[in-house]
Amino acid sequence: MTQVVVDISVSLDGYVTGPNVSLANGLGDGGEALHEWVFNGTAEDRNVLDEAFEATGAVIQGRILFDIIDAPGGWSDEMGYGAKPTGEVNPPIFVVTHKAPDKTRLGDRFRFVTDGVESAVDQAREVAGGKDVYVMGGGQICHQVLAAGLADIVRLHVAPVVLGAGTRLFPADAAPTYSLDLVESVSTPAAQHLTYRVKKEK
Repeated sequence: MTQVVVDISVSLDGYVTGPNVSLANGLGDGGEALHEWVFNGTAEDRNVLDEAFEATGAVIQGRILFDIIDAPGGWSDEMGYGAKPTGEVNPPIFVVTHKAPDKTRLGDRFRFVTDGVESAVDQAREVAGGKDVYVMGGGQICHQVLAAGLADIVRLHVAPVVLGAGTRLFPADAAPTYSLDLVESVSTPAAQHLTYRVKKEK
């Protein structure tokens, strides 16, 4: 059964980027440390990434993240989602935005959704082929999906770094609207991989 999985790397103090994010500095100052587990982690870290890639039927992301990915310093024609070569089967990616761009550097890998996260989730479910829908960021889209009650699973990759500022995963002024049950924990020197099931209101 298809589940909606919010999956994102986060600092110990709750930031998914460092400060001063730009197209040329997509993770902000110091934000690269959040993804050390992806590029320089252990075999256990790689297994976490591989399992997520295999489980993914479709992906949802926000426009800011898309613009960073599609910028000249973003994803290459050879490398894409899940740090995997694009020659492998890559899932369709739905970008939540107010307006689709006139053209993209990366071609037709992306589908643009202009009528909100609920529509993006519905469209992603339709094409996921029974696999899961992964919400990969940025922080604003992850929070919107959670706040709307659309997420089934939250998977946080907690990096051993304190950024002090940047993009919050959970906005400071946002009232909590959900609770979580821890269902899996994988600990490595590069990250604590924590998987929670979202408790649905009855």
